[in-house]
Amino acid sequence: MGRAWRIEYEGAYYHLMSRGNDGKEIYLDDDDRRLFLETLSEMSERFEVDIFAYVLMSNHYHLLVQTRRANLKKAMHWLGTTYTRRFNNRHGKSGHLFQGRYKSILVQDDAYIMQLSFYIHRNPLRAGIVGRLSDYTWSSYHVYAYDKKKPDWLLTDLILSYFKGPDPHKLYRNKVQRYAGEEKRLMEDLHHGLLFGTQDFTDDIRNRFLPCIPYKDLPQQRLLEKKFDPVELIAEISKALRIDVNKVIKSGRVRGNDKQSRDLIVYFIWNTGRLSNTEIGALFNMSYSAVSHSVKSFKEKLNQSNKLKLQVEKFNSQFKL
Repeated sequence: MGRAWRIEYEGAYYHLMSRGNDGKEIYLDDDDRRLFLETLSEMSERFEVDIFAYVLMSNHYHLLVQTRRANLKKAMHWLGTTYTRRFNNRHGKSGHLFQGRYKSILVQDDAYIMQLSFYIHRNPLRAGIVGRLSDYTWSSYHVYAYDKKKPDWLLTDLILSYFKGPDPHKLYRNKVQRYAGEEKRLMEDLHHGLLFGTQDFTDDIRNRFLPCIPYKDLPQQRLLEKKFDPVELIAEISKALRIDVNKVIKSGRVRGNDKQSRDLIVYFIWNTGRLSNTEIGALFNMSYSAVSHSVKSFKEKLNQSNKLKLQVEKFNSQFKL
């Protein structure tokens, strides 16, 4: 069977779903669920993916997202492989956790995103896991329906903006509770298993993204890959930091300011989402695990230092890709 058709462009909305291999569970306990949400948070930050809603079931998950860059494949590949590695390490397992490739459905606009949030949040009811949605913990429903504290990476303003009144959360809750009869009508707007929207939207996507040329040659793909030379980028950042990066890379042990500068550059390259840890390690003469440790250590320092945050923000503006 051929690979699923993946459509990517800046600002695209998606309904995403991935199942466990052979229908097996992808979370064995609540710590696994927290681990997945932590990994999802990292994916959102690193790949600039806005997350509007989620539900974690026993053997699959659903997400509603928007990609600020045309990078869904890279973001989802990172999410799947990173969570699998962390899950396997935690439980002493090995091998695949997810069944093949994730499913992605392109969504026309935020109005459909709003309706799909009802559908996603009602998953535990349809599965017969709970009798009331308020009894199910592992979704974004409580944030929308009861104004519970939300994680920083979950964006709710877009969907809640459709509910005008003194208590949009109550209005949202009432809508979800009455939505069972409308789910069939929503599914009528699913075209070819790939697109949620009107026929005009489907025709437009077909005209834009189904030419008689290989997908890799689409203009959107060329735009994504243009002007990214990691060696050149490392040299430019090193110059701005006033360090001899080649000396640092060749040195067996890096300490003090050199180490912080090296870790900053590693983090900056990692945060572009363009290279794997192995590829980054090859550039800096570091192992895969050393890159992971460097990124984790720098992120901890970043959370504690406004000076570092300002420096990274300056580089993000100066070296915007």
